Amino acid sequence: MMSPTSVGNLISCICLAMAIATIAQPVLDTAGRALQPGIDYYIKPAITDSGGRFTLINRNNSCPFFVGQENVSGPVGLPVTFAPFAAGATVVRESHDQMITFSASTICGSSTAWKVGETNRITQRRLIVAGAPDASEGLPYRSYFMINRVEPERAGVYSLRWCPTEVCPTCRFSNCGPIGALVENGKRLLALHGSVLPVVFERA
Repeated sequence: MMSPTSVGNLISCICLAMAIATIAQPVLDTAGRALQPGIDYYIKPAITDSGGRFTLINRNNSCPFFVGQENVSGPVGLPVTFAPFAAGATVVRESHDQMITFSASTICGSSTAWKVGETNRITQRRLIVAGAPDASEGLPYRSYFMINRVEPERAGVYSLRWCPTEVCPTCRFSNCGPIGALVENGKRLLALHGSVLPVVFERA
């Protein structure tokens, strides 16, 4: 019979092994290669008839500040780059905080980095917008997103999620959630909560 100390050590080893296995999982592109920081990728739905590549959307005759999708699948869209929160990271990893930025300039001259923005008054879902964090926001919690595998046993299909626990491990975010589509006036915006939108990453 194992002593309580031995059992505790065994459990610790198992937990450590599981943690290492989780940390070691890179996010893969459509060619099976690990995503790399600073490289351009297109994000597009993994399921057909779920819109097209991710892009910037002009929501209400304003600057294209809103992160969304092309209405139909095709070659149009804007590539993004990833910047992991972890210093010195050479690949993009699952369940780790990343900044996501469109590799494009806008007519508004603003940042194209993603962040969690305003709440849609009708659906009460928070929209994903482009722009640098305001100075009043302190640490850029709203600008970090996670990439999670949709099915643990299936590599290559992912979901995006906002819950910056790596940026702030001691924070308790009450409105964490996955990113899904929100159709508004014929435009496909991205917003927290709702149905999960499975995505894949295609190198530009």
